[in-house]
Amino acid sequence: FFDRNAVNFLMPFITMDLHFTNSQVGLIASALSFTWAIAGFLGGAYADRSAHRKTMLLVAVVAFSLCSFLSGIAASFTTLFLSRLLMGLAEGPILPVSQSLVAFESADGRRGFNMGVMQNFGSNLLGSFAAPLVLVALATAYTWRTAFFLAGIPGLIMAVLIARYVKEPKVHSLSVVGRPADAAMRASEMLRHRNMWLCILMSIVMVAWMVLGWAFLPLYYIKVKQYSPQQMSILMSVLGLSAAFFSFVVPGLSDRLGRRPVVIAFNLVGLLVPVAALYFEGSVYALAALVFLGWSASGTMPLLMGTIPSETIPARYVATALGMVMGLGEVLGGVSAPAVAGWAADHYGLSVPILMQAGCAVIAAVLAMFLTETAPARLALRATTARAH
Repeated sequence: FFDRNAVNFLMPFITMDLHFTNSQVGLIASALSFTWAIAGFLGGAYADRSAHRKTMLLVAVVAFSLCSFLSGIAASFTTLFLSRLLMGLAEGPILPVSQSLVAFESADGRRGFNMGVMQNFGSNLLGSFAAPLVLVALATAYTWRTAFFLAGIPGLIMAVLIARYVKEPKVHSLSVVGRPADAAMRASEMLRHRNMWLCILMSIVMVAWMVLGWAFLPLYYIKVKQYSPQQMSILMSVLGLSAAFFSFVVPGLSDRLGRRPVVIAFNLVGLLVPVAALYFEGSVYALAALVFLGWSASGTMPLLMGTIPSETIPARYVATALGMVMGLGEVLGGVSAPAVAGWAADHYGLSVPILMQAGCAVIAAVLAMFLTETAPARLALRATTARAH
């Protein structure tokens, strides 16, 4: 996420240098989402068949780190667009494969918490909190190209750690709703489960919510709110701090209170980010506090993309299921939303992408009302209550 988000934080500098339109900004964000989605689904399916998860992670991490260097030498819209396409291909398999590793190794009562921390904590602490502070400072002191070159270094460090410490898991049964762990399952059969297509739909709108924020909030803060690059970097870093903090809180609450009520509540809280950005007129630090609270909705992403599908689908097919949810979310949310929003911003102003982000939060909260509960603790409590009566 440090590499993925770098282009968003650096985009105000890139647009001044390469003279991009808002439509081109949206297409740059869409490019990575498109190939990320395809690679995520195919990579997850391959991992289920081959069980070579460690090798896939190692190759992917090295590849996307090199793509960051390619972004730094881009001299036009076309070259930057192509470098982001390549980065998406490299990064796509990482999340479904990593989530499948965590799902296999986690106890039932800790799965939501563990998968939430894996997806949100480190990625946001480094990729969303530290990245804007570091990269904007580098771009201001040197150039945006220098910032891209340095953004590739953390991935190379991670490759060394993966090679040394990651082990292939022994696939075992997960507690799932109504399915034996060894049952054969095709993609079409996965979609017969209501939770699967609800998670796909929520993934679409919540990926759109997130990508719209990443891609257009930096431009909105500088061009409309007239904040300095340093103030923008602080406001964007708050997103990462919030996501890192709520990566513990939201999945942990879902383990105790249930997936459904927690996803409903926090998706709705996500409305606070665009509303505050559009209408709050107080100090930057007060706005940062509001954005911090609103970005807690990011804590539902590992539940939608990992935990709920993993508790619905047999263990053998977890990476495939996760790749499907993430892939469709990225294609239909991460690709279409910024492309449409960029075109709309050119014609109607930069407030339109932020209004679209608000609509996404509301739609996701409504969809969550129809989820079937899968949290093992809540299901056990229901069974105990039913026996008692």
